Amino acid sequence: MKFSILIANYNNGKYFQDCYESILKQTHQNWEAIILDDASTDNSVEIIKNTIKNDTRFKFYENEKNEGVGFTKGKLIELSSGEICGYLDPDDAILPNALNASIQVFKKNKDVVLTYSRLAKCDENLNKISEFQSAMQVPNGDSNWFNCPVQIAPFVGFRKDIYLKCERMNPELRIAEDQDLYFKFYEKGKVFFINQTDYLYRAHAGGISQNENKQKSYEYFAQAIFLAMKRRKIEKINDEKIPETYPGSEKIFKILEYQNGIPYRIKKKIKVFFQKFL
Repeated sequence: MKFSILIANYNNGKYFQDCYESILKQTHQNWEAIILDDASTDNSVEIIKNTIKNDTRFKFYENEKNEGVGFTKGKLIELSSGEICGYLDPDDAILPNALNASIQVFKKNKDVVLTYSRLAKCDENLNKISEFQSAMQVPNGDSNWFNCPVQIAPFVGFRKDIYLKCERMNPELRIAEDQDLYFKFYEKGKVFFINQTDYLYRAHAGGISQNENKQKSYEYFAQAIFLAMKRRKIEKINDEKIPETYPGSEKIFKILEYQNGIPYRIKKKIKVFFQKFL
């Protein structure tokens, strides 16, 4: 199985060396890296081209104008040739077994459409600060599951053939496009948690989810949830009626507030336990 590593770049060329070296260290060698620059305004293009040089496993493309992350990530899938795809941000890195662990799950489990593991938050120099402890197996087949609180996070791998059967990446979601993708895959088959840390997330001032973007991210996440509710034709959740039109993030997260409670979490753990052994 070939793994297509998908890299959407915008003004992050200065961090790309760590990303590049982490790809070269992968134990699974059947991979390609597709890089799409979204009209960067810095010297990213020069840096990345000089880094990958003549290595034909790396393929570099450029958008003619800045299109945003939703459009760019969707186009990356179209440019890929691997059976399995996964996103890696150019300012982050993956640990050596990331690709292999995902590939092994897909080889053994034909009904699994998406795998995910655990990320570690790092400083600007990629020194680990903390690991994402909330990552764990989620129950499959629950129409009211919306990754809230967040449990699915990078590193994520997914089957390209299943993506082609989903609604495609939403270009209107300039943040939380990953959550939108998780929901669509969840609706097509089983998701599988790999209990290991594979992804090094670099926290820095220019990151898309940092600082002033946090509230925007929250709003886009709510929009992705609402779109999933409509796609699944859900009319009520926990006796709360789902609005006909998007009501704003406050209302969406209020509807799902019960999922943060202990009773719901206990029920979820029980469901996961029985799904694992039955």
